[in-house]
Amino acid sequence: MNGTQAIAVIVLVLGGAAVGAQQGTQVQLKIDSTNRTLMVSADQRVSVDPELAILHVGFETSPFDAKTSYAAGAKTSNGIVAALKQAGIPETSIRSESQRLESVDSKAHKFRLVQSWTIKTPPERVAEILDVAVSAGATDSGQIDWTVKDEKALEDQALEGAAGRARSDAAVLAAGMGVRLGPVVYVTNQVSGTSTSFFANANNAVFKDKEELRASPQLSIEPRKVSRTATVYAVFAIE
Repeated sequence: MNGTQAIAVIVLVLGGAAVGAQQGTQVQLKIDSTNRTLMVSADQRVSVDPELAILHVGFETSPFDAKTSYAAGAKTSNGIVAALKQAGIPETSIRSESQRLESVDSKAHKFRLVQSWTIKTPPERVAEILDVAVSAGATDSGQIDWTVKDEKALEDQALEGAAGRARSDAAVLAAGMGVRLGPVVYVTNQVSGTSTSFFANANNAVFKDKEELRASPQLSIEPRKVSRTATVYAVFAIE
């Protein structure tokens, strides 16, 4: 696990705060002469290794009449799913994403069948499963989403770290100013994630036959970290 923190601090020693949240994380402070307040902003980023890889694969047939394209697509579709199951991917981890029969030449009545799936697999098997899908007929393949089994737990971990950092820094600031930190007057937060996609498009790969494809090496794919960043804005009273 890797963590980084960034702290921004505003100290209001001449007045109190009537605080209202605006869009996003913007905070508007109205200062009067009745109270003293201290405001802190703290960020916490948490990064972990992925526990799941979601692989996107698909194919499209060559243009034929509608019936021929549908038949060819059905054969390829069944072949890809059968190969994935044979490789040990459970049926519950294979989900249809889209499928359509689309016109490519209205005058000649030419159509092609396009279909795609998402496949959940352990990160260490993603290159192997991509190779299985391409070998079975996938031609539009390679987007990979890296994630964890419990995203909420990762977000909570980042939020807890940001909250602790905010209170800790507020206490240090209050001590440095020679005052005592009072109760929280206002608090808000925001959690965001980083992009976790990887693209390895096999659509432009050209092989003479299936034997050549089977003999080709697998892609070298390194899993990406899954990250969440939490920001906490807190206003404390100064006693």
